[in-house]
This record gives sequence, structure tokens and C-alpha cells, in this order.
Amino acid sequence: MMTNILALNLYNPGHISGWLSIILLSIILGMVHGITPDEHTWPITFSYAIGSYSTKKGLRAGLIFSAAFTLQRAIASELAYLGLSRLYVFAGLNSFVYIIVGLLMAIAGFFIIKKKSIFHLELPFLKRHHEEDKFSQQWLQDPRPWMPAVHGFVAGWGFGAFALILYTVISPATHSVLFAWVPGALFGIGTMIMQVLAGALFGYIASHKGLSEKSIRKIALLTAGNTLSYGGLAFILGGLLGVIAPSIANANISTGLHIHNLAHIGLSIILVILSVVVVGLTTLIVETRQEVKKLNTY
Repeated sequence: MMTNILALNLYNPGHISGWLSIILLSIILGMVHGITPDEHTWPITFSYAIGSYSTKKGLRAGLIFSAAFTLQRAIASELAYLGLSRLYVFAGLNSFVYIIVGLLMAIAGFFIIKKKSIFHLELPFLKRHHEEDKFSQQWLQDPRPWMPAVHGFVAGWGFGAFALILYTVISPATHSVLFAWVPGALFGIGTMIMQVLAGALFGYIASHKGLSEKSIRKIALLTAGNTLSYGGLAFILGGLLGVIAPSIANANISTGLHIHNLAHIGLSIILVILSVVVVGLTTLIVETRQEVKKLNTY
């Protein structure tokens, strides 16, 4: 049994025997999924954790998102065992998930910054500084706890390499209709462990800037609002591209790394970079510098 466990191939597992192998493989794969750049989790976790502007609230945001994601994976794992896994692998599934998740992200972003139209969106390095009053505290509102929960459940229906292994290899290995949901739940718990830690880290970063609580709140909510708004639009466009030109949307470049989510550079990684790095981190850095500059001026 121990030899079988040590021989587990996380990248391309073959025959699985025994519940210990199922449990370990499900949890470890979930943890790898949670720590690698994933378009279904990273932009949303980053946004809500930063928008919580504290370690405790960031941890809570990561927990809420991951709990909903875990529930979805448990349900999907059971459905896969019942023979419905083919519903998850039809070519256009991810494109439609992208569109739905994108809409939810954009709506949440508009809610946080109180935007009424996408035409009023503007990145921090494009806005004129003398119009700063536009982004005063009265234009910002905290995200609601149910938002990451809805996102977590919907985003979980996205299909990738991890889901393929979970639904077509691990779930059938349980040989039990009563316990086929367990691999999905354990996979979700593995992801939850890493996402909760990531949520706490992002929240910690947002809360330790040497600035006033008012400034931290402004920076955090602007970062979350912009990430969700622009990230949402990027997801919608990515989903539409997948529907209109699937061959282009599915194109990728191999990195040579035998780690799912890092093995290829494609649309999923581009969405993470656009939403988290280009928009999220840019907003965080620019707004922090502006607040520090104002603090040093007084």
C-alpha cells in the first residue's frame, strides 16, 4: 500500500487503488490547484481578500470562497460518478463559465466602487489627479460576504486539467455511489487550505502600509473594485473569444513544467496576468504611492 502511495503521479495519475491513495491524491491535488495561478480562483480571491483590508477579514473571504468551491466540487464529483462527467467536457463549457464569472466579477466591481456603467471605469494611471474627489470614501462600499460565496460556487464549474483528473480518474476509483462526492470535497479542502492562507496574506499586505485606516480602506476597495471590474470584462471577452474562435482561445505554448496550470501558457494564464498583475497590483501600487505622498505632504 505504501509503495502505491509513493508511486502516485500527480501530473498524470493512472490506476488508483485504496482509499488512502484517493484521500491523499485528492487533497494534494487540491493544494497544488490552490497555490498555482488559476483563472477560476486567483483573481477572485485576490480581489475579496484585498478588499477586506485586514488579515482576519482576508482569511474569512478566502474561507467563504473556498467553502462554496468545495461544495461545488463535491456535487460535481458525485455527478461524474453517476455518468454525467461528459457534460463537463464539452468544448464550450469553460467559455460559458468565463462569461458568467466575468459578469459576476464586473457586477461586484461596480458595487464596490458604485459604478453605474462600464463607460465610467478608469484605471488608476489614466485618471487625472485633480479628480481625486471622485474616489472619495462615499464612492466606496465594502463587498458583501455572499459575493465570494456565489463566485466560488459558479467558478468551480470551470473545467481544466485538475477537474479532468478528479472526475474521470479519482471519483470512479471510489467504486461507491454513496462516497463518490468525497474526492471532490477533499480536493476543495486542499484548495481551501491554500486559498485561506492566500486570503490572509493579501489581507495582511493591505493592512500593513503605515497608513491611516481611511487610506487603507480606500486603497483596498479601489484595488478590489478595479480588479473585479476589469478582470470581469477580460473574462467576458475571453469567454466570447472561446465561443467565436475556439481554436484561438485554446492555443497555448508549452513551458516544459509538469505542473498543471503551469504546464502551458494560454488564455487562462493571460486572464490571471491581466486581472491580478496588470490591474490589481498596478492599482495597489499606484494608489499606495499616492496615499503615502499625501501623508508625507502634511
